Formats: sequence, C-alpha cells, structure tokens
Amino acid sequence: MGQDVDRTLFSRRDRQTYRSKVQRCLDALTLMLREHPFAHDEPMTGVEVELNLVDDDELVPALRGPQVLAALRGADFQPELGRWNMELNLPPRPLPGDEWRQFEHQLTDQLGLARAAADSCGARLAVIGILPTIEPRHLVVDALSSEDRYVVLNEQLMSLRGEPIRLDIAGDDPSGRHSVAPDHLFADFDSIAPEAACTSMQLHLQVHPDAFPGYWNAAQCLAGVQLAVGANSPFLLRSRLWAETRIPLFEQSCDVRTVELRNQGVRPRVWFGERWISSILDLFSENGRYFPGLLPLTEDTDPLLDLKEGRVPQLDELRLHNGTIWRWNRPVYDVAGGVPHVRVENRVLPAGPTAVDMVANALLFYGLLRTLVEADRPLWSSMSFEAAQENFTTAARHGLDGPLYWPGSGWIRPDELVLRKLLPQAADGLARWGVAASVIDRYLTVIERRCLHRRTGAAWQLDAVAALEQRGADRVTALRGMFGRYLEHSEANEPVHTWPLPHAA
Repeated sequence: MGQDVDRTLFSRRDRQTYRSKVQRCLDALTLMLREHPFAHDEPMTGVEVELNLVDDDELVPALRGPQVLAALRGADFQPELGRWNMELNLPPRPLPGDEWRQFEHQLTDQLGLARAAADSCGARLAVIGILPTIEPRHLVVDALSSEDRYVVLNEQLMSLRGEPIRLDIAGDDPSGRHSVAPDHLFADFDSIAPEAACTSMQLHLQVHPDAFPGYWNAAQCLAGVQLAVGANSPFLLRSRLWAETRIPLFEQSCDVRTVELRNQGVRPRVWFGERWISSILDLFSENGRYFPGLLPLTEDTDPLLDLKEGRVPQLDELRLHNGTIWRWNRPVYDVAGGVPHVRVENRVLPAGPTAVDMVANALLFYGLLRTLVEADRPLWSSMSFEAAQENFTTAARHGLDGPLYWPGSGWIRPDELVLRKLLPQAADGLARWGVAASVIDRYLTVIERRCLHRRTGAAWQLDAVAALEQRGADRVTALRGMFGRYLEHSEANEPVHTWPLPHAA
C-alpha cells in the first residue's frame, strides 16, 4: 500500500461511496480487458526489498529510519511501517542478457549506500526476514512510522479488530535435524507493530492480461518451493518457531477477524486464496466481494467516463483497495507512460541473506514461471489448489525438512525436488526469457549448492544458535552472537551455503 492518505476519519457514507467506486472501477477494468490495448512490450521485472536498522551494541531495532532516509536523499528508498524499517525500490528491468548480473551489482551498491547512511546515524543495516533480537518492548505503537498512511492503517485495522492483536505460533521440528528445541509463542499487542517485524523481498513481473491467469496459477504452485529454498526467519521474540515465521506473523498481525468471525469462515486479509483463476478479474472481484474498505478514500474521477472520453483510467479506488488485501501473490494494475499494464506481485520471500542469494531466489522463480506457463499440460490441472496451499504452509513450517506434493513425483523433500526436476526446468525457462548462459549458471548454481548443503538462511541461523548454546550461552546471548556473525557474512555478499558456523564446545 504505497498511496498517500490525507484523512484519518471516515463516515458511513464514505464507506458506501467507496464500495460503489470500487465496483465502478471493476466495471471499467472489465471493459478495458475486452477492448483496450495493454502493454505489449518486453516483460519487465521489478524488485522491492524491505530493510531493518539495528543499533551497534545489542543489535536491537534502531528507530532511526527517518534520519537514515534523510541522509540517503534518494528516491529508491522509502519509509516503511516501523521506524526501524525502510524499503528499497529498484527500477524495473527486463530479464534477457546479463541484466540480472548488473542487477546484483546495483543491489549491492544500493545496500552499500544504505549501510553507509545507517552508519552515519549510529545504526547498522540488516537484510533478514525477521530480526532475531527484537523484543516485545520494540513492538509498540510509538515505534511505528509517523507517515499518515501508516498511522491510519494502524487505526483502521485495530478498530476493525476491536481487541488486541494475538500472536499464537507453535514451532515444530518433526525431523529433529536442528538441536534448538521449538517453542510456542503466545502474546498480545495493542497495535499492528508486529507486522513491521516482517521484512520481505517482493518480485514483480509484467505480463499481458491474457497471460496473467497462467502466471498467477504458476506462482501459486511455486510458493511452497520458494519458501522451502528461501526460508530466513526462524526466530521471533527469542522463540524458535517456523523456518519462515514471517508467514504466520504477517497473517496474524494483520488479522482483523475476531475468533467468532474466524469460526464463521470469514476470509483473512492476508491469504493464499482459494481457487485457480481464469482471469485477473477473478482476483479483483474477490477483493471487492469479500473485503470491506479499510481506507475508504475516493477520487472525483469517473473511470467509465474516462474510458468513454478516450482517457486511460487510473482506477484509484481499485488499486487502493487491492493494496489493503495482502495476497501472497497479488494482482497489480498500473499505468506507465499513459499505457495500462498488469503485473504479478510475488510476496512470498523474505529479505536476505545476501544480494547474491536474493538474485538467485528471484531467477529460480522467474525461470520456473516461464516453464510452467508454457508446459503442454499446466501443472495446476493435475494439482489441487488445496495441495498448493498445503505445500505453502508445510514449507513455511519446516523449510527443507517438510515433504511437498508435486505431480509426477508424489511427496518429495523440497531439496530433492529442486535438484532432480526444478533446476533444469528453471534453466530452460530462463533461456526462453533470453537470459545469458553465464547468468543462469551463476545463480542457479547458488540454488543447487544451497540444496546440496541443505543450508538456507533459516538453517544457518538455527545451527549457529545451537552451536553457541552448546558453548553455554543463554538464548539472548546466542541470538545476539549469531546475528552479529550474520551481519558480517551478509555484508560480504557470500552466498549463505558458504557461511561457516561458530565452533561448538
């Protein structure tokens, strides 16, 4: 949700008007999809990376985001929900050639600028899914950004919920591979500050509306694989929880439903979805049908009149509404240079551990998307939506240790699935995009080695904490010691599978 918000109070009439405008936007989009040309240029990709700031001593959140952003003075960096967060928005770029090798250089350079700006403000930059050193005292309303849109978002979400945000996350380790025992976190909060503890990497892919359903369905199929291979968030509030604890944390911290509404089956605002789609309209229509307006702001424009008079409608209300429903794969409508386009926004992956790891995660996703979409028989025709959702949850819980269901392979461990089947498919898909062979080899080799070593960011964090606890450190000291090493390795941009572990006693 990046749009500015200039109001904090909404009337009952505002909500009625907003609902009508969302429907009018849907009517306009329906006509556009039938009759209006959309962007046909080479598909563009985009990346957003959410970042954290920590202090130099205890490596806990440093509420210096505004100062660091002022020091950066760059349009590529934006404020985020927490005052210890900020977001890096990198310019769109195509896939072919060595564009993504150049992207790694650009990402590394931008992270370097952010680290220098943070250092000038007495802070350090952390690129990770959840800060392992965060404490309940940091997750308070005073730690939220003073930006109007975040103030209003907090007020509206808490008002709709009508009671504290409850986190109830139980860790699990059926494999017993990690010696850090799982915990059960149970805590209440009086603001949406826990959401700010989630920092992700968001991948965009512009596609033609006719192709959008296939790309979205394919992205849903891949969500479990992405999480298993890219997990980087095993700790929250001193507790060892899921391999990618960011998933339940985000779902619960934005859940406006009371227990009774959940029992009725009311849909959550953070959700995986419930069915395969045949049109992008399916998703936008669900948004309007199931979810009340969170920020019922309306513009004076009429999208249907804009169409009639030859203007490209901005669909402001539809876009604002879409930005307050956090699908893990979200549809995006936008206008650039007077031409409308649609994108798949993939929100599955955590930030980090390094620039090279993040680029590898992105290219695995883009390569597999192309292959799945162009397959003679779509994968989703032989895989139930429920299986894709179960894969997503299993991977978030267990990372590489939880078997996934895959048509033609049955139940299979994610690393074996990637090594045996998906890496060649990803390479083929990237080649179809026109990606240079040297780029394919560099980044898919990172994924291959990560799977061979079974060493994701989450696995490294767990093993490092275990080693420090075996030396006699308590949990707080072990987390801080692990995180200090994490920051050093992350800054060096060496892929996580190469990171050494502290020596156990």
